[in-house]
Amino acid sequence: MNIFGAVIFFTLIITFLVRLVSELLNLRAAAAGLPEEFARLFDKDACKKSRDYLGATTTLSLFSAAIDLLILLLFWFTGSFNLLDQFLRGYGFNPVVTGVLYIGTLLLLQSLVALPFSACETFIIEEKFGFNKTTPSVFVLDIFKALLLAVLLGTPLLAGVLWFFEVAGSMAWLWAWGGMMLFSLLLQYVAPTLIMPLFNKFVPLGAGELKSDIMRYASRVKFPLSDIYVLDGSKRSEKANAFFTGFGKYKRIALFDTLIASHTVHELVAVLAHEIGHFMKKHIVVTMFLSLGHLGVIFFLLSLFMNNRSLFDAFLMTDTSVYGSLIFFMLLYTPIEWILSVVMNALSRKHEYEADAYAVSTYEHGQALGDALKKLARNNLSNLTPHPLYVFLNYSHPPVLQRIKRIKALAAGRAKS
Repeated sequence: MNIFGAVIFFTLIITFLVRLVSELLNLRAAAAGLPEEFARLFDKDACKKSRDYLGATTTLSLFSAAIDLLILLLFWFTGSFNLLDQFLRGYGFNPVVTGVLYIGTLLLLQSLVALPFSACETFIIEEKFGFNKTTPSVFVLDIFKALLLAVLLGTPLLAGVLWFFEVAGSMAWLWAWGGMMLFSLLLQYVAPTLIMPLFNKFVPLGAGELKSDIMRYASRVKFPLSDIYVLDGSKRSEKANAFFTGFGKYKRIALFDTLIASHTVHELVAVLAHEIGHFMKKHIVVTMFLSLGHLGVIFFLLSLFMNNRSLFDAFLMTDTSVYGSLIFFMLLYTPIEWILSVVMNALSRKHEYEADAYAVSTYEHGQALGDALKKLARNNLSNLTPHPLYVFLNYSHPPVLQRIKRIKALAAGRAKS
């Protein structure tokens, strides 16, 4: 094993061990007493159910990660990366077609490995704890739709990237980056109207007190809002959420029907004020540009490792290729990607606090956001006392208890002013 192989191997092992430790610490932290803020919403049975749910999902997640790691190492050290490459090369296709087939086959194998765990999560764990509403037919149809989208959108995109690196020389990374940026921006516009409706129905929120209050608030903060959509989240789960997506006239604010069913009007408007806060504070634009910049760095670094013989030797490969370079470089990039994910999570948590503050400062019932978060924590069986290390590594949102305390303090400060 050369230096590249050693770096990749030990990175895979270390990141798995860090994940294992953080998950176990998180399970231990969940056994802490019930925070006072949740005393009226959680009884002993609810607390136990929440801990049991965390234990079940953590066990499945760790087992899935261990299997993924084991299969990757077996595929690597049995020379299967090379066997697959030589098999596909035998058909005599050009390098771009061979590359699409090679990467597509690896992704398909990865999806097949993940499928039993996804089914277990949906039909055993989520079912046991009262969340699952997904029928087997919906589950299978979702897989088919996702696979079809991957073929229709992913194939030409991947082919384009491989083609640039085959023909564009030293500037290939720049052309590939430009193509990916164009695709990503286009997707932001078409996803809300063409892709997301393939999986869920988006129905405009009907006239009534809720819509009137939302539109009145949006007008007061000068947020251009033409309509709000209700998403049939209950088709798959009892869990609730809300989100903002898209740009321009294609942007959408969507409320899960399960969210509407379990919250008051003030709570729902406060949740929407939080989502609008992300837009008004430019969080979406900042995150998008950081992601695109990160993508550019990846393509540039990839160009430096293109057809690196030592990297291919680490994976027992007979021949070098653009598509092999892409796969093996991404494995080599794992530690950097891991560190960047921690940084991006920290930024995301900061954005969540800012959006909470925006909701409290601009909506007269902004403190209702804290009540909404409490209900969401109860209904979704959230971990109320996560371990700080687990939060640091994995949470894109601050722990719910910290958010509620900040909201309460902000609301108290606003009431005094």
